[in-house]
Amino acid sequence: MKNLLFVLFMIPGLLVTAQVKEDLVIPVDSETNRVKFQGVIDEEGSKYELFKRSIYWLNSTYKDPVRVTSVRDKETGKIVGRHRFRIYYWDRDSIKHIGGMINYTFTVEMKDNRYRYTIDEIVLKSKTNIPVVKWLDKDDPAYDPRWDGYLKQIRDFVNNWSNNLEEKMKPEPEKVEDEW
Repeated sequence: MKNLLFVLFMIPGLLVTAQVKEDLVIPVDSETNRVKFQGVIDEEGSKYELFKRSIYWLNSTYKDPVRVTSVRDKETGKIVGRHRFRIYYWDRDSIKHIGGMINYTFTVEMKDNRYRYTIDEIVLKSKTNIPVVKWLDKDDPAYDPRWDGYLKQIRDFVNNWSNNLEEKMKPEPEKVEDEW
């Protein structure tokens, strides 16, 4: 009877633990062995129309879009830029601290009726610019449990960034004039 009660109390605890555990999927490019997020989106519009929408997206996303971008080529339909964002960690008292600055490169390439975005060259800014792929190695003697939190923040940043891009790249609805 005691064993049965013990098992009954353990099952809900195991279920809660299983729900809290989250799979962290970070894509690693097989050629460069670096973290690389990429997506191809089908969107109605010519290469030039998509390029124009991407410029509107740049202007609404970045405070200084001219400084962020190094390539804006309308002919090839390509935009390349570099930017950064902060990552954080929380101590035992739930106080938020800066964990570092993440530098990344983004590329948006347009073709008729589709575009591709790539976020790569993701590194922790320091004297040596540490590639974040190092944080995936849990067998590393220098492993720090905060690395998982940093990787989640990077993944969430990229998801928000790509969702913002997809939303801004949609064509504006046609305006219907009110005839009276």
